[in-house]
Amino acid sequence: MNDLPEVKHVAIIMDGNGRWAKKHDLPRVEGHKKGADTVEDLLTYIYKYGVKYLTLYAFSTENWKRSEEEVNALMSLLSFFLQDKKQKMLDNKIRLRVTGRIDGLPEEVANSLREVMAETAKNYEYTLILALNYGGRAEIVDAAKKFAEECITGKISPESLDESIFKQYLYLPDVPDPELMIRTSGELRLSNFLLWELSYSEIFVTDTLWPDFSEEEFRRILENFGKRDRRFGGRK
Repeated sequence: MNDLPEVKHVAIIMDGNGRWAKKHDLPRVEGHKKGADTVEDLLTYIYKYGVKYLTLYAFSTENWKRSEEEVNALMSLLSFFLQDKKQKMLDNKIRLRVTGRIDGLPEEVANSLREVMAETAKNYEYTLILALNYGGRAEIVDAAKKFAEECITGKISPESLDESIFKQYLYLPDVPDPELMIRTSGELRLSNFLLWELSYSEIFVTDTLWPDFSEEEFRRILENFGKRDRRFGGRK
């Protein structure tokens, strides 16, 4: 893949499962199942492009507003995915991590996540991060609360706060910010995803619905990324 730019961390808003199902006259849950297949396919190719971290927006803090039937189906699908792909993650040296309020998930799902995270914890080659019960604003609020608590107990001084210090209170402070964020289905919004971490990420929006996302399209996005002039607020 020497002809393509190196991207260490890719974040993806996997949007369009419901529309894909509607397009094919299927129940919404079938769109989510097809979307899970796309995730499985993604895991077979994305790491060969030099990606070390992959963050997938799987379930937001706002997704609880969906119907009980759909939420239950999503949680069941997640539990199945974790158990079904655990050995594959172990075989391919993929470490599972979660960003979000894991304690707010159903107990069975939270336990499955903790189990797979523990079993893959020694895999340092690649990292799959699932954003679950996640909201960018919630992450910043939670970080601010933790910082305030340590100020109250005298562990840290309020005057010491800067961006690098604040980052240490985020959910996954050791993970580098994404260089690239992809959103499928053509929607032009961040949807409360990684609001702190995406400050200087390159954003690509494709009209492709998530279940139809392919390696060929990922390659095209990488090629486009390589043509971007990343100035981080400065000038060359």
